Amino acid sequence: MSNKINVAWTGDMAFEAEVNDFKIKLDADERVGGKNTGPRPKPLTLVSLGGCTGMDVISILSKMRVKPDYFNVEVSGELTDEHPKYYHKIHVVYTFRGKDLQLAKLEKAVNLSQDRYCGVSEMLRKSAAITHDIVIED
Repeated sequence: MSNKINVAWTGDMAFEAEVNDFKIKLDADERVGGKNTGPRPKPLTLVSLGGCTGMDVISILSKMRVKPDYFNVEVSGELTDEHPKYYHKIHVVYTFRGKDLQLAKLEKAVNLSQDRYCGVSEMLRKSAAITHDIVIED
């Protein structure tokens, strides 16, 4: 299986990507010639990680018959100081709310995602240390 996307320049520092029939506008900050009309490419890498692992966790929990009332994935990345700048540290916080949530099941789902199923984690792990926390809120 392979994927192919198109990223077309739309002027100045802006581009429009087409992914699975959806359009995503990318742009740069005004300080570097952009007009700030869309997200930057590097943070979208963190979005990809959050989406990938989030979908895994929900799928795994569903198979365990665990249904949280609320689930959120927050991803933060630390860039290197030197060019080419890339995320060398990434931290993921999985936040859950719900009744009778068992930490052991949440940990199992998160660990399976991070260690076995999430391809984005696997790709990023080659250049970044990825850590995570699990938070259960009342």
